[in-house]
Amino acid sequence: MSNALRLFVAVFLCARSVPAQSPAPDGGAKPLVLQKNDGQLRTRRPREGVASPSSDFLLKIGPKSSGSKHLLLFTEEIPPGAVIPKHKHHTEEEILLIQTGGAHVWLGDKEYDAQPGALVFIPAETWISLKNTGTENISLVAIWNEPGFEEMLLCGSVAKGQVGEFISSDGVKNCYHHGDAELETVEPLAERKP
Repeated sequence: MSNALRLFVAVFLCARSVPAQSPAPDGGAKPLVLQKNDGQLRTRRPREGVASPSSDFLLKIGPKSSGSKHLLLFTEEIPPGAVIPKHKHHTEEEILLIQTGGAHVWLGDKEYDAQPGALVFIPAETWISLKNTGTENISLVAIWNEPGFEEMLLCGSVAKGQVGEFISSDGVKNCYHHGDAELETVEPLAERKP
């Protein structure tokens, strides 16, 4: 983890003003040091109507993955041309840290080009979409202030090595709903031009 990301996570935690808690004796959150490839490697299930950014992601911090009560964090590599579909989180704020690669970002009613090192802040109820417009993978870190979206990630994926069942477009919407999020389905994002 880069020094900038460590600093960001420390500031993010302080800003939440959550009192420090000892690890729960019942298996709750415990201090962790996770190396780059540590975490739960997951594979997205094949789905209708959603162009997934990639098939694999690494779930690092969340209630079910690490016992966190206040954070969710995952990493992934997004190949050139891949799209994160337009969606919004109803109660959670999200930060995307683009470590490598270039992206075109639709955020609310504005569009931006994001270069390596860019940080995208997404307040609750803000539509977000991202497309890798470069020639190399985007190395992405996604962080939420509340861990509810972990339910969507788990609903739409399986542990690496398992074969996931196909998800219909209604099933995809249902997964987003369980993650307190909403997927835009009016216009297929894969057809949009940056």
